[in-house]
Amino acid sequence: MSRHHRNARAIADRASLYDDITNKIIAELEAGRFPWVQPWGTAAAKAPLAMPKNATTGRHYSGINVLLLWGAVVEHGFPSQSWLTFRQALSLGGNVMKGEHGTTIVFADRFVPDDEKQRAAEAGEEAAAIPFLKRYTVFNAAQCEGLPDDMAIAAPPPPPGQIEPHVEALIKATGIVFRIGGDRAFYVPAEDYVRVPPPAAYFEPINWHRTALHELGHATGHASRLGRDLGGSFGTRKYAFEELVAEMNAAFCCASLGIAPTVRHADYLASWLEVLREDNRAIVRAASQASKAADWLLAFLPEAGSAAEPDQPEIDRRAA
Repeated sequence: MSRHHRNARAIADRASLYDDITNKIIAELEAGRFPWVQPWGTAAAKAPLAMPKNATTGRHYSGINVLLLWGAVVEHGFPSQSWLTFRQALSLGGNVMKGEHGTTIVFADRFVPDDEKQRAAEAGEEAAAIPFLKRYTVFNAAQCEGLPDDMAIAAPPPPPGQIEPHVEALIKATGIVFRIGGDRAFYVPAEDYVRVPPPAAYFEPINWHRTALHELGHATGHASRLGRDLGGSFGTRKYAFEELVAEMNAAFCCASLGIAPTVRHADYLASWLEVLREDNRAIVRAASQASKAADWLLAFLPEAGSAAEPDQPEIDRRAA
């Protein structure tokens, strides 16, 4: 097969992969299900609330892979959030059980085509890299046998009494101006501050923390932080895309903190569907940016136990 045909085939496969992922997410949304919010803690989801991780390396999956793996856990009733490849199972002395089917995830990277390298060299310019996705197949630890006994054991969630102090310590540590008052939650990019109603305005106190993480997700996009495009006005696709990023960021943060994610802005469903139908790469980009936002915020999470230290100032949750 010529190099031209190999390149054409690779491009077609990448396009198909984006379509496969986008169509899967669209189908979920059209059915009224939000892939970043799963029924953790119910009979429909046997696995514990957690971010999916590789059972061999211990590294957490990110971006669109979180949605794909969470969806597989719920769809197939897997009791574990741990995953590994066929070869990783063998390297651990185990194997994938006969008849089991894996779950497709993706690896995102960039490459520079040879013709682009040549063009850039001739023009004295920097070569432009092209983003691409590559398919990988992983298996849930429950689909394997012969693995070490502790391989599929998930870390216990933090005690409920530790969740709120940790979130509040995180809010203070980010340095983002955080104001409390009024009856609406929002982030103002031009002035770089977050504002949320007082906790008493929420029927469930934990929803105050969910809302705070959502709005802080927007704040990570400021030019001084991750530098996302926050210029979309209400009702535009750009605005809807940023809301999608903030929604998934909050879900990833919540799952990492032991808080069951919920949908903060279900009223944007129609706008999100419009964005995804017009751009088959939008959900992959949004999930990637959401992971970066969550990583930025969670980097400020205090070490275990430090949030409860006597000299740790508590966030003032009184109305401003």
